[in-house]
Amino acid sequence: MKIRTCVWAAAMLLACGAQAQTLTGWALMPAATFTDGPTSGQFASPNPYGTYLPPYVGQQPVQGFSGVLPGPRRNSFQFLVDNGFGARANSADAVLRAYTLKIDWKTARGGSGSVSPADRESGHKRTAFDASTRIAFNDAQHQVPWPIQADFEHYYNDPAKPAVDATVRERRLLTGADFDIESIRLDRHGHYWLGDEFGPYLLKTDDQGTLLRAPIPLPGVYAPENNEVANGQANANLPGSGGFEGMALNASGTRLYTLLEKTVSGDPAKTLRIDEFDLDTEAYTGLRYHYVLETAGTAIGDMVAIDDQRFIVIERNGATDTGGGTPFKKLFLVDLDGVAPGGIVQKTELVDLMNVADPSDLNSDGSQVFTLPYVTIENVLVMDERTLLVANDNNFPYGGGRELAADATEFLRIKLPVALKAR
Repeated sequence: MKIRTCVWAAAMLLACGAQAQTLTGWALMPAATFTDGPTSGQFASPNPYGTYLPPYVGQQPVQGFSGVLPGPRRNSFQFLVDNGFGARANSADAVLRAYTLKIDWKTARGGSGSVSPADRESGHKRTAFDASTRIAFNDAQHQVPWPIQADFEHYYNDPAKPAVDATVRERRLLTGADFDIESIRLDRHGHYWLGDEFGPYLLKTDDQGTLLRAPIPLPGVYAPENNEVANGQANANLPGSGGFEGMALNASGTRLYTLLEKTVSGDPAKTLRIDEFDLDTEAYTGLRYHYVLETAGTAIGDMVAIDDQRFIVIERNGATDTGGGTPFKKLFLVDLDGVAPGGIVQKTELVDLMNVADPSDLNSDGSQVFTLPYVTIENVLVMDERTLLVANDNNFPYGGGRELAADATEFLRIKLPVALKAR
């Protein structure tokens, strides 16, 4: 059975009033989850709820998950943390990392629903998010051709601001004022590729997180934070926070497909570019497709490959249960088959994250319908042909997704009604 037939069958189930997807596992990581590191949050505003007030002395929040990879053992996963507190101007002391977690899924048969630190090499549970659980992205080889925070004595190169942490300077750690990394892939050579929003740039690192080459720009696209824009060599044509929110590695391991979060000036409204990048030549091929947002959609959250031509994309709006409006949080199956270069990709709804069957009430909210109403949902992983992992970016210390409080991070294991068989 081809995937379109499978998805059609799922749509028919919905039309008949049945649930087309089921929550089979759930877990939660509390908002106040910290690790050691340089003092953070010195430039961040407090949330309106009066809790978890910055700064965080000698700590970094384990928060803002914006990309996910499989971990070294069953139920372990590697999650990418984004730029920190949401903007270049408040994230200079947030170091860029990826953490390995182990999830004890709450299921119909038991399980705690807890999330633990895990060793990044073995996947075994650890007692704390220490150095063994993470990658610290850095420019120890001086690949970035413009100044980064590690080059300054004071954050933002401003003597009126605090001194840059000695660890940042000594290890040339990358921070949220240098890049806003929102997507991560691991190639067949063991190199990480990160999708950034400030360029937008592609970043290539080794397995320890050290940059191996200069950031790679997307030709003709300039975010406001792009280095050429900052130097007056180009004009911004992409809104802020509009870069590589999604990035997929095809099943063959030969191509990356970058997906912008926002529309480039001059492109049709609600149209997002998908660009193909060749990993052997480390260059864009010039092949481009376009993804069109739904009427209710305002942005994408992540993109993962099923095979060489099909992908799953998270699409959302900014509405929550507490902020007004109707939350729109869905997964779409995207197909390049038969789409001409420059054309619009085919989309089929796969999962409505505001309408997931939860017959065992795994999150104990008293309902057999599960909803995920957070502002940003930025992680999707294909665990097997019928199972997806989905998690939100909690934007710590901010929130308001389920209640007027800092958001937790929730992890979902969703069973599909039909298999996503590769073709």
